[in-house]
Amino acid sequence: MTCRILLAMLILSAGASAQTADTGTAHKAAATALLNSNNIGAAHLACPDFSALPGAAPAGRGPGRAAGAGGRGPAATPARETWYAEGGPVFDNLYMLTTKANSAWAVKTSEGIILIDTLFGYAAQDEIVDGMKKLGLDPADIKYIVVSHAHGDHDGAVKFLQETYKPKVILSPEDWKLAARQANPYTHDLEAADGEKLTLGDTTITIYITPGHTGGTLSFLIPVKDHGVPHVAMEWGGTALGANTSKEMLQSYISNAGRFKDIADGAGADVIIGNHTEYNDALARLDRTKARKAGDPNPWVVGKPEVTKYLTVVQECAKSWLAIDEGHPFN
Repeated sequence: MTCRILLAMLILSAGASAQTADTGTAHKAAATALLNSNNIGAAHLACPDFSALPGAAPAGRGPGRAAGAGGRGPAATPARETWYAEGGPVFDNLYMLTTKANSAWAVKTSEGIILIDTLFGYAAQDEIVDGMKKLGLDPADIKYIVVSHAHGDHDGAVKFLQETYKPKVILSPEDWKLAARQANPYTHDLEAADGEKLTLGDTTITIYITPGHTGGTLSFLIPVKDHGVPHVAMEWGGTALGANTSKEMLQSYISNAGRFKDIADGAGADVIIGNHTEYNDALARLDRTKARKAGDPNPWVVGKPEVTKYLTVVQECAKSWLAIDEGHPFN
């Protein structure tokens, strides 16, 4: 009888410990344990800031960065020196078009270009059009624009590029609804499907619908080559979370990060790219790429374990927010 009571007590204790571990600080600690230059910026934008919480745990949501706070961007164009940055080639067929804060990606194929995201509208001429020309790319060759999510820092130049060069624009069904609420929306073209393979010439990228940052955020797997050697690039399309992210969206984010982690692992993804330069220190990484000498490794090839780690970090950040939402912020 004593043994049975002891066993029951141990089971209850184990259950209580597991429940205690499901707290905001525990999940953030799990993310923090994995941080390095490949993911630290993503954690900064996805994890809550517990330093702002009062010592007595509140029931409900804590403070943090509002997801989707980008809106449509500033009312007036900021001074160029505050946002301009030089892009550059990252792989044989992948080019980074970037401001200091945001990145778009040109995937060069045998039959034209797939452009992923477009930055703020004010950067369209300098960073997309002129930036492509400096890299030997012709903006008229853009056949598709795929938008990770309909926030102004990622779709701000879509209308200009759509009207100027006539590419087909692809968003998820839910983010087309978000785009339609803009004051001067771009034309509704194509709706992405989950797992859709978009082929242009000799290149096929795969698109996944991964709601969480927005209702229809898209994430990508992109085949790339480094001096002819194949790799697979992964982009998690929407990262920032905050105090206004709903419980349902947090749950979706957690589920989709786990699903995409398995997909990326199965595809052999060993490269991380992003649409904010902060996520993986992208500007410094680009500088190292430009300074690369023959025989040096490509700074963007980080290996499969680092891709898994990146998606685990953002998933743990979302779990941290969810624990706060459910009234369990602290250990």
